[in-house]
Amino acid sequence: MPPPPLPSTYVGDTEERGDQGRRQESDAAQGQQGDGDDWDDDDWDDDDDVDSQYSQDTRPAGGNFGLHLANRDQRSASSAEQQKFGTMKRSFNRFSTFVKSGGEAYLLGTAKAVVSDADKVAVVDSEDGPVWGTHGQPFTCSVTSPKKEAKFHGIKSFIAYQVTPSFNMTPVTRRYKHFDWLHGRLEDKFAMIPVPPLPDKQVTGRYEEEFIEKRMAGLQGWVSRICRHPVVANSDVYNHFLTCADEKRWKQGKRKAEKDEFVGGSFFLTITTPEQPLQVKFVQDQVEAFSKFVKTMDDGVRDGVQVMLESCKKHRGPYKREYQKNGHVFQELGNAFSLDTRPSAMHLTEAMKHTGKTYDEIGQLFAQQPRADLEPFIEEIHEYKGILSNFPEIIEVHKGALKRVKDCQKKEGAGKLQESEAVAISARGDVISYALLAEINHFQQERVTDFKLSTQKYLREQIAFYQRIVQKLEGTLSQYDDA
Repeated sequence: MPPPPLPSTYVGDTEERGDQGRRQESDAAQGQQGDGDDWDDDDWDDDDDVDSQYSQDTRPAGGNFGLHLANRDQRSASSAEQQKFGTMKRSFNRFSTFVKSGGEAYLLGTAKAVVSDADKVAVVDSEDGPVWGTHGQPFTCSVTSPKKEAKFHGIKSFIAYQVTPSFNMTPVTRRYKHFDWLHGRLEDKFAMIPVPPLPDKQVTGRYEEEFIEKRMAGLQGWVSRICRHPVVANSDVYNHFLTCADEKRWKQGKRKAEKDEFVGGSFFLTITTPEQPLQVKFVQDQVEAFSKFVKTMDDGVRDGVQVMLESCKKHRGPYKREYQKNGHVFQELGNAFSLDTRPSAMHLTEAMKHTGKTYDEIGQLFAQQPRADLEPFIEEIHEYKGILSNFPEIIEVHKGALKRVKDCQKKEGAGKLQESEAVAISARGDVISYALLAEINHFQQERVTDFKLSTQKYLREQIAFYQRIVQKLEGTLSQYDDA
């Protein structure tokens, strides 16, 4: 779930979210996919259509452990479920997040598939608790060289970017719609991983240079964050996005990604964990503490964005005007003093005019400064608002899993469920818990690094800003030495 768009007061852009609302399809439609999965222009023009009104915020929640509904088959319960001591029957509450995500099917053992070594994802122990295991070599990716292109003899135009991964340094051309498609596939595939939101989408004035640069910077930040995730970065669909330049292979890879069986709850089939069972009390305490952290941080982020947006407005409005008003006072005094033409008074007259000019320039510095410090910091914490918004439903699904495990233990104690089945369900519940704890650790590690770097940058820019003001004031002060 992406965050709400920044208010229009933010750098004056008129933007709308990407057309991710159009990605959701019915399960029946997926079963009918064939050549229609090819990436034809007619199927993927929505993000470039100025009449498009769809946005990320309109997508219904409730799938993929609190993200969005995946396009996948719901496996029916096996006949073994009907046995007296078989696995527990599915809940009739088909609208619960836990059921729709596929989590219940996995937990009860009705979601089955053969998992190859290449598809396996590890959770390992560390001094900070469970973490995602390393899988492949770390790499980076750059988004550069925005270029306006056209089709249909110029009727439709769009911006294409060069996306270059560091592991092969071979650029591929991607449009915003390609990023949008990838975002949907990642959301559908990875349970317990809150995929960060894409940068805001603008509908009108889409090709202004400032907007193009801003969107490119947003896409760069997005791919950089994906590259730092040990699981998502090494997924087949992300590798396909970064490397495929051949149209035929692209279509094949696209169909393969859209028919991936390890999505939502089935993703847990691919996870290997430490053999040590988790203590329920420990897991509940960890998740409860993180849930409170998310709520508190989300409130702080929301308030922080509003305060900083107001500060941007003040820099460009009241602060600028106040300094320019002061400058006008000195300018007027200088003009008045210029009527005294005696040589002994000329130096003071020029110094007064210089002071007025200096305060006017300081006002301009205030108006320009948000681009250097406030706006980058707002972008950083606004991105985190989108990430944080996914966690509450993820946590609720985890609570649903723990509740179902407890229900199984009660049934086993009452003789209504075989011990082996209860043990297996408990083990699968541990997989879900291990995955959540690993993602919590990854989130916290990213947060510490991100906020350290972004706050350092903000403070450095603030220091440089006030140093420029001091230099200007010292320069105008020196004008009075000979007055």
